[in-house]
Amino acid sequence: MRKGPPQRSLGVEAGWRTNGTAPSRRMRLQFLNAAGARLSHAAGMFVPCEGRAPLDFKGWTLLLPAVSVGNVGQLAVDLVISTLGMSKIGYFYTDCLVPMIGNNPYATTEENATELCINSEVYAAPSKKLVVLQIRSPFLKNKYRPFCQTLLLWVKSCGFAKTVVLSSSYAYQCNDQQLQGTSLRYLLSPAVEKTCGSVMEKLSGRELEKVAAFPGLNDDEKTYHIPGGGITKVLFSESCSKGIPLVVLLKFCSEGDNIPDALTLADYLNEWLQLTANQQQTGSCSLQSLRWKIPSSWKLLFGSGLPPALF
Repeated sequence: MRKGPPQRSLGVEAGWRTNGTAPSRRMRLQFLNAAGARLSHAAGMFVPCEGRAPLDFKGWTLLLPAVSVGNVGQLAVDLVISTLGMSKIGYFYTDCLVPMIGNNPYATTEENATELCINSEVYAAPSKKLVVLQIRSPFLKNKYRPFCQTLLLWVKSCGFAKTVVLSSSYAYQCNDQQLQGTSLRYLLSPAVEKTCGSVMEKLSGRELEKVAAFPGLNDDEKTYHIPGGGITKVLFSESCSKGIPLVVLLKFCSEGDNIPDALTLADYLNEWLQLTANQQQTGSCSLQSLRWKIPSSWKLLFGSGLPPALF
């Protein structure tokens, strides 16, 4: 049986053929290099907003949430962005998150209320040397590790002084030791222990306790257990193996109205980084919230109001 000609993928070569010219070796290499750059970009990378001058992030702090139980980390990051009035400088292009689009979650006027937001956007506060990556949608199946690896490549290339992850974990899975005292915990990668270890010990949280990897079978082997923590454990493990300075701040909580949990986690972060003016510590959520500017999008956190027709 006679075989047909080999099939070619559509691309620049097809364009060259239609023009009646054969590409030289140099032209092929230039095309392949450009295509490789586009492919690496498509896998996931920071893309600046059009017309914005690129910033040098060396020595800055990167803050991001884990998509975890109660969305506590994401809500706490919302508070930071809204309170500091951080400006959007770009987005993190990735195929690891569920696609989404919506209105400006930090709208302050009718004019900027029509601006659009997507699943992963980057904000900056140059005066604080702070960059925030806000994640607004869940991860696709089996995409935790690829996202973490891509994110850490960006972190390393930018030269961030440290990366801070805000997370949460299921309270009902706490062991007896974790039920005592505060519900706030922290984790430090080896690359940041010397610079942040003594400071974290003085704050209101405690270092996350290790638990038996195989309860009842081998209680000597210990590991970190963060149920409901999303990418937290993977990101922490990858950072430890790659020598990247990373700090995890998390809170034990349950699903429900997680605004109080977000305020508590944001206060814990502020206790360390001093992002906004401190006020007298109090357990009252209403007084805690005076430190933070609630985003306009939180008005619809539990959906719109009941329709009058029901009554």
